[in-house]
Amino acid sequence: MRNLLYIGNELEIRGGSPTSIDRLTPLLNKEGFQVKTSSAKKNQLLRLSEMMISIIRNKSWTDVVLIDTYSTRNFWYAVLTAELCSKLELDYILLLHGGDLPERLKNNPKLSASLFKKAKLNIAPSRYLFKEFQQAGFGNIKYIPNSISLKDYTFKARKNLKPKLLWVRAFAEIYNPILAIKVLEELLKEYPDARLCMVGPEKDESFKECFKYAESNKLPVKFTGKLTKQEWIDLSKEYDIFLSTTNVDNTPVSLIEAMALGIPIVSTKVGGIPYLIQDNETGLLVPPKNKSALIDALNALLENQNLAESLSQNARNQAEKFDWEIVKNEWKKVLLD
Repeated sequence: MRNLLYIGNELEIRGGSPTSIDRLTPLLNKEGFQVKTSSAKKNQLLRLSEMMISIIRNKSWTDVVLIDTYSTRNFWYAVLTAELCSKLELDYILLLHGGDLPERLKNNPKLSASLFKKAKLNIAPSRYLFKEFQQAGFGNIKYIPNSISLKDYTFKARKNLKPKLLWVRAFAEIYNPILAIKVLEELLKEYPDARLCMVGPEKDESFKECFKYAESNKLPVKFTGKLTKQEWIDLSKEYDIFLSTTNVDNTPVSLIEAMALGIPIVSTKVGGIPYLIQDNETGLLVPPKNKSALIDALNALLENQNLAESLSQNARNQAEKFDWEIVKNEWKKVLLD
């Protein structure tokens, strides 16, 4: 098997939500690949330094360098490490995660050409990014979806829904967590027994904003902090609707997990989400930053048992396509080429 050097932001080891490098590395190891990773450093400069040093130290060992590529500040890790790979004549593959990467293509065409066209391959985990990169003229693009281990997710069909909402994401402004709390506040006017559980680590000041708002308005919001995958799967049995309020996204694994569990999804229609969820088929999609549209979608689910049951079963059927036992074959084709 081949030797892989994986460059990314390892968050799980320091208490954050698992990122692509955290999830994919052990799976590739099990398939026989030798994988070294970098970096888990919290300080950004130290992290970049360790990434660069890892590339230099392993230039004779690695067959290819995998680089997680995001669209915000972490985008620059990909730019700098990919440039170093080019100078060392190392093949690199970019794993595209940032929902705003299409904006990078438009706003920085010269930089984008240098970064993405020099890559041996660009891996898009969503058909959204695959389409955007194809339309921008990149031929070295391949779609490989994010995966889950389906056997870890016990399906529970939902039919008679109660207004028990589950939100799973890091507390970051781009995911608009405060909107979930304001939706609950409005929902309580018609459903006094409504409640909301928010699962995820604190990433910026949005957590404090959410906690303060819920506390000052005496809203039934449960904040669990970061949970292990098994902990939040167990918790999900107590909730009937999965709420996603994000403003920017690609193909969030949490949505695939909710689909596998059979929790009907109400989500904003942004980035790669409409390529993952079909409106009125596998979930309900609404415009971003639109509280009233979210309320209407929730009411539709709560009032229509047939709709809830249909979304629950259809979503599970869709999630089965993301099982690692299927997806791993695509990775093997790429990495053994």
